[in-house]
Amino acid sequence: METKVVFHLDEDDGARLTLALNNIENLYKEVPPDQADVRMVANGRAVRLFVAGQTEAERISRLSAAGAHFLLCRNSLGGLSIPRESLLGPCEIVPAGILELVRLQHAGFAYVKP
Repeated sequence: METKVVFHLDEDDGARLTLALNNIENLYKEVPPDQADVRMVANGRAVRLFVAGQTEAERISRLSAAGAHFLLCRNSLGGLSIPRESLLGPCEIVPAGILELVRLQHAGFAYVKP
């Protein structure tokens, strides 16, 4: 059985991002990345945490390479005037963070809000 988890961030809080990344790393210690489908959805002010140059950039890149997906809300990016070019490379943009959360939970993803 594949482990499916979505982590949700909605605040511009570096400590919560660090906690979420720790959670993903701990998950991967117990469930190999090829047996886990891990997503992080950021909406609201949390999208600011994924601008290039931020302190967790290396960990995000490493976890992305292991298979984690970092999904940012297009609505939030637009509302905060953050262009795609300023984001970390591994980030993917989804139309609406809230819709993505609903869709993933409907698809059987466990919801975690660190």
